[in-house]
Amino acid sequence: MKIEDAIKSTTEMPLGKKTLLNITYTQNILSESFNELLKPYDLSPEQFNVLRILRGQKGKPANMCVIQERMIAKTSNTTRLVDKLLLKNLVIREVCSANRRKMDITITEKGLALLKELDPKVEAHENSYAANLETDELHLLNNLLEKYRG
Repeated sequence: MKIEDAIKSTTEMPLGKKTLLNITYTQNILSESFNELLKPYDLSPEQFNVLRILRGQKGKPANMCVIQERMIAKTSNTTRLVDKLLLKNLVIREVCSANRRKMDITITEKGLALLKELDPKVEAHENSYAANLETDELHLLNNLLEKYRG
């Protein structure tokens, strides 16, 4: 569907504006769909992102700075996200033995089990959108988006 049809615009818009609207509109569709996937698990996309970051640590704790650096949404309140994951027993927070001013965050077995259950669903979600394009088109889209961000 063309962006003009989606937003019911009857006037021609500048190409830069059309491009930005297309990206924003697409991002909103992807976000809504991903939110629906996570809803039954009482998990936000940002909380999911923290769990994936911690799983990537392979059992090694991460501090808040490491988590924040790797977050997709850099504006997220990492402390609040970790607090919510703590309440769900998906992570453990302990004082860092090397630097008592830092907190070490580690994913729990329950957190790992949740991700293991979600992995095939998330992969199917990602593949459902990727299926609309050929492999070379996906590479081109990735290259163009990276170039667009500057």
